[in-house]
Amino acid sequence: MRNTTTRLNGDYWRQMALIGLLFFIFGFVTWLNGSLIPFLKLACDLKYEWQALLVTLAFYLSYFFLALPSSAILSRTGFKDGMALGLLVMAVGCLVFIPAAKTRVYDLFLAGLFVQGMGLSILQTAVNPYVSIIGPLESAAQRISIMGICNKVAGILSPIVLSSIVLHGAKEIEAQVNAVADAAEKAQLLDALAARAIPPYIAMAVVLALLALFIRRSSLPDINPAAQEASDASLPYESRTLWEFPHLWLGALAIFFYVGAEVMAGDGIVLYGRFLGFDLDQTKYFTSLTLSGMLLGYLLSIALIPRFLSQEAFLRYSALLGLALSAGAYFTTGTQALTCVALLGLANAVMWPAIFPLAIRGLGRLTQVGSALLIMGIAGGALLPQLYGFLAEHPEAGPRVALQAVLLPAYAYIFYYGWIGHKAGP
Repeated sequence: MRNTTTRLNGDYWRQMALIGLLFFIFGFVTWLNGSLIPFLKLACDLKYEWQALLVTLAFYLSYFFLALPSSAILSRTGFKDGMALGLLVMAVGCLVFIPAAKTRVYDLFLAGLFVQGMGLSILQTAVNPYVSIIGPLESAAQRISIMGICNKVAGILSPIVLSSIVLHGAKEIEAQVNAVADAAEKAQLLDALAARAIPPYIAMAVVLALLALFIRRSSLPDINPAAQEASDASLPYESRTLWEFPHLWLGALAIFFYVGAEVMAGDGIVLYGRFLGFDLDQTKYFTSLTLSGMLLGYLLSIALIPRFLSQEAFLRYSALLGLALSAGAYFTTGTQALTCVALLGLANAVMWPAIFPLAIRGLGRLTQVGSALLIMGIAGGALLPQLYGFLAEHPEAGPRVALQAVLLPAYAYIFYYGWIGHKAGP
């Protein structure tokens, strides 16, 4: 840690601001999915919720496949060049939306989302351990929370910005599409709707490419995880493997459940809002409500961690709040149920900032590979919404039961990790 601190001295806040900009960028791209789900369901004329939720499957599944390769890429490029590469890959994913919108082929939209996720996987594999290890472990959750504010402010803005462009007058468009009997006229309406996605995604591609060039030429230093703390366990440090750190594997599962719950609260709230009786013009902004709750959670964590609460304690209380709000969403209806789902953002806010540093504790030279394993856990955002979509369509379950089937086990396990699981191993 001594070498890293010296290297960052003097330029620390400027460099943290640059990392904060990266968190803003991938927050903006990630939370566009909440608006894309209803947009693509309408524009591509999808019939079922599980089809619309393939948006999250394509986006988050890329993390599972790319996390470990990302670690290998970063070992060659270094953290700074790896960040720039991730941004360029994201720009390519945005450009895929041009032919997708022109042809209205749903698989092309999903391919674009998968490529965006590939870029984000590289970017997050570099950025998250970077923020975790540049200061004391006990305040890592606080630093990640500051980055999380940048991420969630972007997340609040992105659904509003995209919805105002691609879902403007969505209620009327939906009514027109449903009322048209002629297939050619219906296709013309949907083609015009799909074309709305082209300008914003071209703009994002340009911004991402310019930011990649800026990062590449910046003075942001690389950090060598091998220089971080060595384990004090009895086995020689050089002989250790990831299998000897059970808290890391348990942490990866905690990330899996956390991201699944977060996606359900942030992106799934749009579909759940439709189930509760809200129209499309209302639900297109619901993702921003959840992210506002997350922003409040980050502010609380900055104020309370580590001065009044440890990150482990905050994680446990957050999981208990998640359980309580999940139950509230089941036993209430309408605005009350929607409020419970939106407030899950408050419960979710500090889960990533708390789980990530706890899971990479003591990994030393294995920090980069261990971080990639944790990034793989983001696949929970792909699989758990699909479980929800399947159960929501099942006649013996429905959306209300489906939401509980996803959220209750997720928050129960996260509570276990904050209580006992993070202590496993060395």
